[in-house]
Amino acid sequence: MSDALTLVAEPRTEFGKGFARRARAAGKIPAVLYGHGTDPVHITLPAHDTAMALKHANALLTIQIGKDSQLAIAKDVQREPVHRVIEHIDLIIVKKGEKITVDVPLHVVGESAPGTIHIQDHTTLQVVAEATHIPESLEANIEGLEEGHNLTAGQVELPKGVELVTDAEAIVVNIAVPRSAVASEDEAGDETAAADASAEAPAESE
Repeated sequence: MSDALTLVAEPRTEFGKGFARRARAAGKIPAVLYGHGTDPVHITLPAHDTAMALKHANALLTIQIGKDSQLAIAKDVQREPVHRVIEHIDLIIVKKGEKITVDVPLHVVGESAPGTIHIQDHTTLQVVAEATHIPESLEANIEGLEEGHNLTAGQVELPKGVELVTDAEAIVVNIAVPRSAVASEDEAGDETAAADASAEAPAESE
């Protein structure tokens, strides 16, 4: 995602749980902006606009503070565990052309061979990408893959300029047959073998 979403921030000088509750009640989210050797800047962000922006993984943000602005991405988003409301955000400053390490969501696409299922072992891949060209997601294509096939991180296609950090040999998706299907086949085989053995056994004399 290369288009930055602008969020208008307000400086803050208050801290603590009491202030955080008041801020959220007023439709604002406490946050801190830091990086590139600058002193941390404590701010509040508009809750609705921020929540919408953060629906995109690694969203590039323009943080507007008065007449000044900084490009940033969310480094850490703290959420209330039950309702998943955003409680606090750590924002890290980035520069155009700068390469940063980020975790990018990995989505499985395609259908594996009939009768098989896929098991996803990694939901993200760690990559290095330009701060202004971080992919929103990556795709693991399993189209037509047979039972026993493993798809590794190194086999996931990356956009131009993006480098893989996750171990290239790490298995991200494997293809298997459901256990219930295997068990049914084994039971059917046992029943067939038992029937064959019964048919071949000599009849007992009376």
